[in-house]
Amino acid sequence: METKTNVAVPSWDEQVHALKEQMKNAAPAEILSVFSKEAEDLGLSDVAKNALKPGRVAPAFELPNATGNLISLVDALRKGNIVLTFYRGLWCPYCNLQLKLYQEILPQIRELNANLIAISPNTPDHSLSMKEKHDLGYEVLSDFDNHVAKQYKIVFTQADHVAEVGKKLGADISAFNGTDKNEIPVPATFIIDKDGIIRFTFAHGDYTKRIEPQQVLDVLSRLNSK
Repeated sequence: METKTNVAVPSWDEQVHALKEQMKNAAPAEILSVFSKEAEDLGLSDVAKNALKPGRVAPAFELPNATGNLISLVDALRKGNIVLTFYRGLWCPYCNLQLKLYQEILPQIRELNANLIAISPNTPDHSLSMKEKHDLGYEVLSDFDNHVAKQYKIVFTQADHVAEVGKKLGADISAFNGTDKNEIPVPATFIIDKDGIIRFTFAHGDYTKRIEPQQVLDVLSRLNSK
């Protein structure tokens, strides 16, 4: 089933390339090289290998949204399939880009009888900042201490030297998350059917790699045709 909304679907590959070019002028090369090496190392590591696979029951949750109201997966699934995406935080430019692109395809997602939920370990205040920054029309939830992300098997601890460099740029993970840990989720997207079963998983240690928006729509289209 194709969507009727006549809106061009944005390309992650094209826009992340433009983002990387912009970032070259935003910080010294020696700083950027730390993060480039981190992304490369994480991509070669096993941090994403245990992410819950298709066919598994999606762990239920109830988390506060940007205004403090509790949102539950069970209630959301009563309205249709769910695109559940975990992002690292407001401080991550790649996450900002991905959530912005999700907003652009939100009409098509809803046309395919689905909705979108984004989760990070950031506090509700920072979730609200993310929602307002990109005028997001979907729920942005706060997962304190990565409790839910751990159930989806996507949490790791950022290396100390990388965390210290991040602090110098205003990306103090522990401050954003309200804990004394440098734990963050691997960026991951799970597509969950209305019966609560994971039907698609995308998780990659290299946080510059994200699922293409068109692929999300293709999976939802296949689910919607069943």
